[in-house]
Amino acid sequence: MNIVITGGSKGMGKAMAEKYAAAKNNIFICSRNEKALAQTAKEINRKYPGSVEFFSADLSIKKEVLKFADWLLEKNISIDILINNAGQFVPGSVYNEPEGNLEKMIRTNLFSAYDLTRALLPQMIKNKSGHIFNMCSIAALKAYHNGGSYSISKYALMGFSKNLREEMKEFNIKVTTVYPGAVYTSSWEEADILPERIMEIDDIATMIYAASILSPQACVEDIVIRPQLGDLP
Repeated sequence: MNIVITGGSKGMGKAMAEKYAAAKNNIFICSRNEKALAQTAKEINRKYPGSVEFFSADLSIKKEVLKFADWLLEKNISIDILINNAGQFVPGSVYNEPEGNLEKMIRTNLFSAYDLTRALLPQMIKNKSGHIFNMCSIAALKAYHNGGSYSISKYALMGFSKNLREEMKEFNIKVTTVYPGAVYTSSWEEADILPERIMEIDDIATMIYAASILSPQACVEDIVIRPQLGDLP
């Protein structure tokens, strides 16, 4: 299968790329950081030769989204799985966060998924197959302190994903909305939080992989996964 993963240079995206590469799939990853992207592809290809190709783009910019989509479509391959994982977290409250924060979060966390999905959907609809995963957050289920525009953007992404699920049923395309809680990535390394208190990145990759290998007549609509002890206070 051909697997497209945005935000694929590190964290959950990298873990998902490695999970699918281990299962002998073809992986196409994208992120803004070309150096990190190339390193990730090199590491995974060392383990699973020829499994990963990459394209560097800032998916908060529509023009770059479309360049990435064109790169994929020019390969004349079927897109079997699209994982919209690109995103960014900037803390702040609605009443005092920096001017422009909402626009930044919406561009990065919503429009990146919206624009890329729309660019790839015609081919998927023509093939009447495929599976789209949209990486939301528990911030899309419950507002929390200092969530601000990040939470707003994830609520919006959830709305996009829910509508897409209904629209794609007749085309035999699955849509899954994923709501991870705290996951131990590099952003937590400086925090005063024990790694044992939050989830491992492979937990998310394992759940997504499992949802993607079910029978054609089964669709996991929502994946909510939290640390065993619950959300961080």
